[in-house]
Amino acid sequence: MTNTALAAAIASVWLIAPVFADDALPDDGGGRFMFSKIAEGFLRLDTRSGEVSVCSQRAVGWTCQASPEDRAVLENEIARLRQENAALKKDLIARGVPLPGGVMPDPQTPPRGERQPRLDGDSDLDRVIALVDRMWHRIIDAIVRAEKHALPKG
Repeated sequence: MTNTALAAAIASVWLIAPVFADDALPDDGGGRFMFSKIAEGFLRLDTRSGEVSVCSQRAVGWTCQASPEDRAVLENEIARLRQENAALKKDLIARGVPLPGGVMPDPQTPPRGERQPRLDGDSDLDRVIALVDRMWHRIIDAIVRAEKHALPKG
């Protein structure tokens, strides 16, 4: 191969490389990210957090910008779907239709005005015990003060 042919080959690779670089994927973070080609570059999905970003190649490398997410809208939709799911379960049970395998009925809610105590773990129990302890000591203190006032000094 002559020097001219070698120079032409190197020049063509150098000129063609930017064309192929547009289709090259950004670093996938060791399998953490999934990419889909879009007009602006690539759509990146973080498989751990669920965050979606738009990645595009710049002069200094790849830049990914997080797509805006309205968390309140998602939370409202989740709440709506939970209510709808509960209503559907209630309707199936009322009609005597068994729920599909693995689906548990929603816990019964107490009638209006009737409250059920609910303790979630040891921390709630510890708070109740501390409250009863404080109440007990206040009662004892009140009895001691009453005895001091009621009994004659002497």
